[in-house]
Amino acid sequence: MNLRPLTVGPIVGETTPIRTRIWGRGDTHVVEDQPRRCFGAIRYRENGRQNWKSHRIFKMNPNFDQTGIAILDGLKPETRYEYQMGYFFSDAELEDADFVESDWSSASTGTFLTASNDPKKSRTVVIGSCRYLLKTFLGSFFDNRGDKTFRSILQQIKAGTDIHQLIMMGDQIYADDLNVFNPDKTIFDFYKRYRDVFRQEHIRRLMRQVPTYMTLDDHEIEDNWPQKASEKDWKTLFPVAIHAYQTYQLSHSPAIPIKRGKLEGTPKKLWYTHTDGCLDLFITDSRTERYLGNGKREMISVEQMNALKQWLDDNSGRVKVVVTSVPFIPDSASESGDKWSGFSQQRNEILAHIEKNQIQRVVFFSGDVHASMSVELISPSNLKIISVISSPFFWPYPHPSARHFKLTGKIDGGKTGEFRLTNASRVINDDNFTRAKIDLKKIIIDIYERKGRRKVRKEHRF
Repeated sequence: MNLRPLTVGPIVGETTPIRTRIWGRGDTHVVEDQPRRCFGAIRYRENGRQNWKSHRIFKMNPNFDQTGIAILDGLKPETRYEYQMGYFFSDAELEDADFVESDWSSASTGTFLTASNDPKKSRTVVIGSCRYLLKTFLGSFFDNRGDKTFRSILQQIKAGTDIHQLIMMGDQIYADDLNVFNPDKTIFDFYKRYRDVFRQEHIRRLMRQVPTYMTLDDHEIEDNWPQKASEKDWKTLFPVAIHAYQTYQLSHSPAIPIKRGKLEGTPKKLWYTHTDGCLDLFITDSRTERYLGNGKREMISVEQMNALKQWLDDNSGRVKVVVTSVPFIPDSASESGDKWSGFSQQRNEILAHIEKNQIQRVVFFSGDVHASMSVELISPSNLKIISVISSPFFWPYPHPSARHFKLTGKIDGGKTGEFRLTNASRVINDDNFTRAKIDLKKIIIDIYERKGRRKVRKEHRF
């Protein structure tokens, strides 16, 4: 039996020193009006080895657009592996499904590097957000300009740069198309949108070899969600959008636990943590837990806030990177109510916790604003907090200028006192991505335009 190549993917997801999750999509096959079961198969080996490990079979779930997750465990830290992955049809249940290993030549291929368990090991990550792909009333408009951003990242890898993680910070899709052209409403609309986006050549090549971590922002649902959400939207649009998000973005993250080599249960939260070398990451859900009631406004739930503060204060000694889809700082001139500045009580709660407990090496990564920059925030006791914004991967409309952002002056931290903004980078308002090299002493920020030319290098020391 010949394995078929994946229709979308593979995507290398959560990768620890000893385990990885690899996501892929199969397809449907109907015989005499009866759908057949679809299963994935994967085999892998260390780079340079001749023999493959025994293949593994996993289910492609029709409830999740025929996607599935292969879980490879028992791996070695900081070791590169190669893999082949595909799908086949069967009338058997998972426990009985198998195939004759006659031909893997059509299977999809990829490589991955396992994480480091050395808490002093430096890491290089690429971050970004906001990748627009227009769908008009005529259908999908396959504009490959945005995909050139990922080609530039691939060129850096080919030139010898090790990129340990790709962090995508929201608006991986634009389901609402500026709220004008055919906003997605059904699960089939959302699925097709994700397929169109993740099938493009260069992003597909990148995600099949670099562990990719994602969070969502408003355009995975609707512009400025939930500001204009009706009761009907909460009952119809939101569940559909989140189901598609779980299928294509969350399922290969640490948010869904693993038990006996399989994903276990349905996630009750969209935020999660991850560790690799000198990095601890907290990937927030800065969109779906918002409360916009009169008086008290919350960006994140009390549960997520408590988990974030506990994680910040765990004395790991690593760099604490908080990924949030909208900027923590600096404040912007417009739409301030949608950013952390519009939720000042919770922002001040986080700042007070960092200051009170003298938590070192705190960095915020964020996107959303269609411009890239970095800036330092100095606390009343001279503790340094660093913010890095990277956006957009691609946006074919005007970008905000530097004067749109407050990069100097002070921020009112409430009872904790004033925090001072300093040492800001130049603001880049072209399509771009950011590469960050991080160790226990510093973070070096390189911002590259879409076609690969470096526009900014900025060093921030802890």
